[in-house]
Amino acid sequence: MNTDEPALWLDVQLATEQPELCPPEEQLFTWCCLALQLSSPKAPEVTIRIVDNPESQQLNNDYRGKNQPTNVLSFPFESPIDLPAEAELSLLGDLVICLPKVIKEAAEQQKPVLSHWAHLVIHGMLHLQGYDHETEPEAELMENLEIALLAKLGINNPYIAII
Repeated sequence: MNTDEPALWLDVQLATEQPELCPPEEQLFTWCCLALQLSSPKAPEVTIRIVDNPESQQLNNDYRGKNQPTNVLSFPFESPIDLPAEAELSLLGDLVICLPKVIKEAAEQQKPVLSHWAHLVIHGMLHLQGYDHETEPEAELMENLEIALLAKLGINNPYIAII
């Protein structure tokens, strides 16, 4: 990798009525880089789109068949089969994060909002890199990685409920 090139190319889209409640782009970049588990000759490209409930609900319904907003959706880039090898696209994918859902969940879980943001960005970034939680072993691997990455930020295990 060229030393002048960043570890990641990040495009942030604020498609929310309350952009002032979004974490700064520099913070999103830090969380994305922390979660980056791939080594590649080219810096991967990621888009984070921060939306409100209606867009989150529509996307969640369209892609997952669940007619309700959700906190984060991950859309990994799938390279076309007929793409020549020399094209070397560095697109990792897109994350769509629902601002009102993040704020509501943080309050319900009694967690700092920025800690919940960090968790969801890291969680989504891991999905973009092929991690999943469909089976118990997959979930355990992904959750342990999330816990370790969040600990580097001084953030407690997000899977332990506050009593």
